[in-house]
Amino acid sequence: MSDTITLTINDQQVEARPGEMLIDVADANDITIPRFCYHKKLSVAANCRMCLVEIEKAPKPMPACATPVNDGMVVRTRSANALAAQKSTMEFLLINHPLDCPICDQGGECELQDVAMGFGGDVSQYSEQKRVVCDKNIGPLIATDMTRCIHCTRCVRFGEEIAGLPELGATGRGEFTEIGTYIEKSVSSELSGNVIDLCPVGALTAKPSRYTARPWELVQQPTVAAHDCVGSNLYVHTRGNQVMRVVPRDNEAINEAWISDRDRFSYSALKNPARLQRPKIRSNGKLVDTEWETAINLAVEKLQAAANQQGDLAALVSPQCTLEEHYLLQKLVRGLGSSSIDHRLNQVDFSADSKMPVMPWLGRSIESLDKVDSALIVGANLRREQPILNHRLRKAVIKHGASVASISSLTDQYNYPLATELAGNAPQQVIDLASVVIAAFTAANAEPTPALTILAEKARPKLEHKAIAKSLASAEDGALIVGLQAVASPHFSQILALSVELAKVTGCSLSILSESANSAGACLAGALPHRGPAGRDAEQAGQNTMQICAAAHKVMLLMGVDPSLDVSHMESAAAFAEKQGFIIAIDAFDSEFAREHADLVLPMATFLETSGTFVNAEGLWQPFSGVVSLKDGARPGWKILSTLAQTLLPGDDFGYADSAAVRNELKNQCRDLVLENLVAPEVDEKLPSKPRSLQKVSETAIYAVDAMVRNAAPLQATPNMQDAATVRMNAAQASKSRLDGASLVHVEQGNGTTVLPLVIDEGVPGGCVWLPSGIPQVAGLGGFYGAVKVEKVS
Repeated sequence: MSDTITLTINDQQVEARPGEMLIDVADANDITIPRFCYHKKLSVAANCRMCLVEIEKAPKPMPACATPVNDGMVVRTRSANALAAQKSTMEFLLINHPLDCPICDQGGECELQDVAMGFGGDVSQYSEQKRVVCDKNIGPLIATDMTRCIHCTRCVRFGEEIAGLPELGATGRGEFTEIGTYIEKSVSSELSGNVIDLCPVGALTAKPSRYTARPWELVQQPTVAAHDCVGSNLYVHTRGNQVMRVVPRDNEAINEAWISDRDRFSYSALKNPARLQRPKIRSNGKLVDTEWETAINLAVEKLQAAANQQGDLAALVSPQCTLEEHYLLQKLVRGLGSSSIDHRLNQVDFSADSKMPVMPWLGRSIESLDKVDSALIVGANLRREQPILNHRLRKAVIKHGASVASISSLTDQYNYPLATELAGNAPQQVIDLASVVIAAFTAANAEPTPALTILAEKARPKLEHKAIAKSLASAEDGALIVGLQAVASPHFSQILALSVELAKVTGCSLSILSESANSAGACLAGALPHRGPAGRDAEQAGQNTMQICAAAHKVMLLMGVDPSLDVSHMESAAAFAEKQGFIIAIDAFDSEFAREHADLVLPMATFLETSGTFVNAEGLWQPFSGVVSLKDGARPGWKILSTLAQTLLPGDDFGYADSAAVRNELKNQCRDLVLENLVAPEVDEKLPSKPRSLQKVSETAIYAVDAMVRNAAPLQATPNMQDAATVRMNAAQASKSRLDGASLVHVEQGNGTTVLPLVIDEGVPGGCVWLPSGIPQVAGLGGFYGAVKVEKVS
């Protein structure tokens, strides 16, 4: 059978694959067919009927979106019959549509307007009253004007097929059909904003930018997302020097046509009053505005005094900072005689540092996750941490029947069915992973290492462990994904060692995920205490994040870091600050920590205001330019660091003309680097003991991953964040802990305490209590895992 067939469209012979839909063949050959309900990423609904075309020998016009092509088919899209059908459809769609284009946010980029110009009539046959539909409040991100809805059902299909949460649906029949939520509630999917782009009319628009600009006033500029390790491609729409909105930039290899809500709406933080604009210096116990020259001179003075003195200078840098900022900061710190710099803010186990990959990465392309037939997720909630990667895995499950299993802190956290779901505290996750590894060696009939042989006597694989191992061992394309909860585990080195063994025996790829946009770039740039640029070992290893937080320093340099919120294991920000002689905070946003403890604050540009590079989990270097210029006194981070270095280290070359020069210098050092994840420490022969006390399990709240999303008001108003500050445990554990009927509970971890509402959640495993990380209500409680005490508030 031939791979292609030939058909005729508008007297033009074209080739196509058998069974391909007519509308796709037309699009591939630049033949225009109007449509509303059709979208290339969604299933065919064929309910708008706008794509009716004439097909020879067919008794009536046929919808091009639902008509498969046949060999020899003759199609006319502009014949009298086709145009009459399309005009009739257009007339019906406009019967109830309001004439409010002048005030509609969609006006000027509206598919209905465009098609009406080409296929609409100039006089309507209908004079009846138009129907009116009440608007629905579906949250702080999406505005509704449902009278404009034409029932294309794109939003409904998106929820069912892409987001995996069928939150929107149709009720009623005929002209009484309405799109809305089945019950009164907000739309809470982490990808919900994509329905704004999908809506062909003005029924669903962006609430934060509503009535603020017309599309023809906006300038479209490309950039890269900054809040997870995917590096989704974006278009930023600006008017003058103001960001008005953010939309996806199609890239099939990375984010397809979708972006997460935090990538879409984080720009609103630029309007937050907490946005820093002027340098500040502490005077008489308070931060006061100062001039840049004064601020730089003071920074130089303090850094010079701490130079070349053991342990007197340390730096913590956000993984959201650009590649150039990471590289220049480590170059400055090392030039001043210190290697105490780290970007791994949530990691607590650094025992595997010498055996870690130069750049922990995905181990495969992002796009290839669509096609895996088996996967194991270890220590992650991909829906919250990496929404686009989770979407890729969901496609593998829904479209290709992939078997995906999870070992993590919670159950019931995914929007697709898992083959096996295991949950527990930190030691239990290691025990479960070890059991899967032992079962995998048995399934593959392979000879385990001596350490695994000893471990096999202690690990007792159960049926679920054997099922996971069998699935991975028999997979033609398997994936093992180590997530952020695993990286933050006190047993991270053991998890990594076991994961490497599992990947080797099953032939699966090994993915090590990282937080924020540029953790991978930070490793390449040398923002590590034990390694310099391109993975070269440091001459003398400095302090890691845990050691930096515990030690005293003459100067502490914080770049984009709020220790009380970004460093999960920070038990007392005040105690940390008290040990530091002088704190320099280079940041884009004000924070309570800076107001109370920083001695010098230098305002830095956000990723929307500066040029730079992000390296995503696939290892792809993605340069970008600022989309708006800086206002008032903030400066690009790379320029601040370059200025400091030129003064402090005049013998070194820090005179970069632009950020591209910095990137090229580092790229030249990395040109021969080979990425490899299958390196790890030896497997520990001991399994961690199961704790008897109540154990905390945690993850960073979805809109608390960095300062920019924390200062984005629309994101903070979502149900995901409104409900974040809670303590969660299952009903049986609540009863066992004598918390029956409690509405508020007192939580104690280490030296930290807090009072939060109690929520019963059966997804939390027994013996555990779930608490969020990254929000002020839990600051000071310690890391993702550990013993806690929970008592009812009297």
